[in-house]
Amino acid sequence: MTVSGILISGKGRLALGVAVLSALTVIPTHAADDPGATPASQKPTVVLVHGAFADGSSWNGVVQRLQQDGYQVVAPPNTLRGIPQDSTYLNSLLKTVKGPTVLVGHSYAGEVISQAAAGIDNVKALVYINAIMPDKGESFASLSGKYPAAPLTKALQKVPFRNGDGTTGTDVYIQPAKLHATFAQDLSQQQASVMASTQRPIALSAFTDKLTEAAWRDKPVYVLVGNQDRAINPSLERYEAKRAHARKTVEINSSHVSLISHPQAVTDLILDAANDTSHH
Repeated sequence: MTVSGILISGKGRLALGVAVLSALTVIPTHAADDPGATPASQKPTVVLVHGAFADGSSWNGVVQRLQQDGYQVVAPPNTLRGIPQDSTYLNSLLKTVKGPTVLVGHSYAGEVISQAAAGIDNVKALVYINAIMPDKGESFASLSGKYPAAPLTKALQKVPFRNGDGTTGTDVYIQPAKLHATFAQDLSQQQASVMASTQRPIALSAFTDKLTEAAWRDKPVYVLVGNQDRAINPSLERYEAKRAHARKTVEINSSHVSLISHPQAVTDLILDAANDTSHH
């Protein structure tokens, strides 16, 4: 074979092959792939937990932005079967995530992350987006009762269900015709119609399940309040932020689904939490 006009044969060819391989091995790998490299590799993993009536795709706009910024993101399913099951499921998932984690919950998931993150040292910050944040011994019902009921409470629909083992329960949906006005008024009617058709119900029992842990009492908290929220009273969201001594509270002109209608504002708050964890 010829390299730069020099003819190489036999052992010389083998030597060249080794030399080329050696040269390749010193090509620097991307910093994100090298655990000991740059601060980029120390970025926490962001775990995004969706709320009632939704699934992980509700985070799509936020996931896209975080990934563009070089973050590892996990948006797991929230089973929406009630606090004991949902928080236990999430807790088991969190134990498999390596390294520092920023845990984010929207709406009902605020309850789930509050219980699931208890005792998990890897979770360095909790971010609450238009969320419910009960204390130990509180339920959604008892906490939200502190303020006038949000319009969504009059738009719900109960549907009985039966499990494979014969047990029964009640699912709660949003009445499709009322979803746009009470849940997602800053999205288009078309988007709201798709959400209404694809919504995942929450078990009625979830509204009265009491928390047995409140991780926000000993972890840094970041809160986003949607001041046009018609699913959770914005006054309740402000109260929760003060009670939890939130490091940062952001208030934006948003419906309940700020993660869809204002993904950049939501991402910015998550990045604040992530940057703080990187510097502590």
